[in-house]
Amino acid sequence: MRKVIMLNRVSIDGFFAGPNGEIEWFVHDAEVDKAAHEMADADTVLFGRKTYQMFEGYWPKVAGDPNAPPEARVIANELNEMTKVVFSKTLKAATWENSKLATSNLAEEVKRLKQGSGADMLIFGSGTIVQQMTAGGFIDEYLFIVTPVVLGAGKSLFKGVQKLNLGHVEARHFNSGNVLLHYKTTSS
Repeated sequence: MRKVIMLNRVSIDGFFAGPNGEIEWFVHDAEVDKAAHEMADADTVLFGRKTYQMFEGYWPKVAGDPNAPPEARVIANELNEMTKVVFSKTLKAATWENSKLATSNLAEEVKRLKQGSGADMLIFGSGTIVQQMTAGGFIDEYLFIVTPVVLGAGKSLFKGVQKLNLGHVEARHFNSGNVLLHYKTTSS
């Protein structure tokens, strides 16, 4: 069965975005991106509408930009090739290459995807989807890129989620100050 792996940048105090969705506090680091990529063998990305639209407006352009850093072009090309599933009740169409819109019941769609063929699936950002999938027990592994900043307020990945037991898999620290934490869900 395919796994669902969440990958998110979070502040030290646990927010994935500021109160108004701000993400300019992210400390981007090619080393961290490479390490996270090595930890997740995925061929599908799951998105909520807002994150999908943000990625769709940025990454397709990077792939063909000769001035973009080489590692960013590699990520852009991989994202363009991956299957992208966007969960939304308001989006009319998913137009990014290899994208499909999922408007049906999230739980049913994720169960279907997990039972299908292929490599694992990643969730980037998409806080509302992460909350729903965590509550439903659909996320198998969590990758947190902890950024060395305290926001004081913001959007929590786990708003409304009951207790969640996680088992430590790996931790890596980087010169940028970022720390990559890898956990898997446990039954206890």
